[in-house]
Amino acid sequence: MSDETPTVPYWHLYTDGDGLSRQRRCHMSEFELKSMQPPAAPQWQGRKHHDGMTVMVTVQPVGWEGAWHENPAPQWIVPLSGRWYVESMDGTRVEMGPGEISFGEDQGTRERDGRKGHMSGTVGGEPAVLMVIQFDTARPEITPCRFR
Repeated sequence: MSDETPTVPYWHLYTDGDGLSRQRRCHMSEFELKSMQPPAAPQWQGRKHHDGMTVMVTVQPVGWEGAWHENPAPQWIVPLSGRWYVESMDGTRVEMGPGEISFGEDQGTRERDGRKGHMSGTVGGEPAVLMVIQFDTARPEITPCRFR
C-alpha cells in the first residue's frame, strides 16, 4: 500500500457573488490512513460530514435534458453508469461518467438571458444512472472547493 496521501478530484457547481453559476475543478486531499473497523486493514478516509442527508438513485433516459434550474439542495452527484453533462451560466460545460463526481450547490442564482442555475442532460446512447446525496441544509455562504 502506498503511504502517499491520495487526492480525489471533483467538480463544484456554485453561485458566485454576482449570482452567476460557475464550475471549478477541485481536489479532496485531507485523508487519514486508518481502519474503518478493526481488524480491517487501514484505508485512506476523508473527513466525515454529519449533516442530515437524503440518498437516491436517478435514471436519466437517453436524450433527457433538463430545463435551466438550480439544484434543489446542495448535493453530491456520482455517475454509476452512462454519461451526463452540466452547463453553468458562465458557459462552462462539463461531461462526466463513472469515476467522476460533482457537488451541485448553485442555489441563489439570478436569472440572466433566460438562464438560472444550470442545464444538465444525458450524453450518448445509454441512460445516465446517478447516485444523488442531498444535504438537508444549505450553507449561508458558498465557498468554492470547500471539501478538502
